[in-house]
Amino acid sequence: MTELNDIPGPDKAAALMLALGEEYGRPIWEQLDEEEVKDLSNAMSALGRIDAKVVEELFLDFASQISSVGSLTGTFENTERLLSKVLPQDKVGQIMEEIRGPAGRTMWDKLGNVNEVVLAAYLKNEYPQTVAVVLSKIKPEHAARVLSALPDEFSMEVVMRMLRMESVQKDILDKVEQTLRIEFMNNLARTSRRDSHEIIAEIFNYLDRNAETRFLSALEDRNRDSAERIRALMFTFEDLIKLDPAGVQTLLRNVDKNKLAIAMKGSSEALRDLFFTNMSERAAKILKEDMEAMGPVRLRDVDEAQMEIVNLAKDLAENGEIILSDNKGEDELVY
Repeated sequence: MTELNDIPGPDKAAALMLALGEEYGRPIWEQLDEEEVKDLSNAMSALGRIDAKVVEELFLDFASQISSVGSLTGTFENTERLLSKVLPQDKVGQIMEEIRGPAGRTMWDKLGNVNEVVLAAYLKNEYPQTVAVVLSKIKPEHAARVLSALPDEFSMEVVMRMLRMESVQKDILDKVEQTLRIEFMNNLARTSRRDSHEIIAEIFNYLDRNAETRFLSALEDRNRDSAERIRALMFTFEDLIKLDPAGVQTLLRNVDKNKLAIAMKGSSEALRDLFFTNMSERAAKILKEDMEAMGPVRLRDVDEAQMEIVNLAKDLAENGEIILSDNKGEDELVY
């Protein structure tokens, strides 16, 4: 940040507290309520570097105390170190875990940023009434995805509880929120923001076809549920068949035509037809001739070409140029 006007209010407050440090900041910390401490700590941990010149401009009234401070760098580590000197250790741990966990001011905001498969995996072990309360508090579209990820009989029991549910008493809501914070959110922050199945699916996407089949078959023998979840999360070259015509044309404008010819040697007829029908007649004719001219192609080369095109599609989706659908064809994939 190089200009004072570019710094939003929360970041100005975060910079002030970092500059004041333990001695001068303690009286201010003691006057803040829990939500204010969380918001301020969150801003501090994501602050990054602020030039010394901007620091001096920001704290003109305190120039004599902070002119020797120089530049500031806000990180998780120095935020936690400072909080440890002014707040009880258990409170510091709770605040830092919430910062590292899903984004959101309230517990329900945070739950809205948790992958539905991860959230459903936790909720399926809770009482149906508890799950009914949770789903009634998060956004309907997210609740629908979570409900779909729950076991069938359990999900119907949750629906029935929601139908019979009247206004939830505050003490019950507080208890549910506290349980979620202690048993779920803190554990989620300690481990990873990403589901382990998502991580493995992404790794498996890079395996050649033989290795992928070998790993998934071995995993099915040990844990069929995990194998099915990973298979559903994997995005393959054949999944490009779900692109709309505009998406196919955008991909074709950006793809290496030699790689496309190799990749299509190992694709289904339906996917080939999709690409050919979205090309000009001349371009389709040239591509078909190239595919015929190259003769047999090693499976490893096909896999590499297909993965390169899949990664290109993911990059285009991340930039908002195309929309990729997951294996259920219902949601946009976010990378």
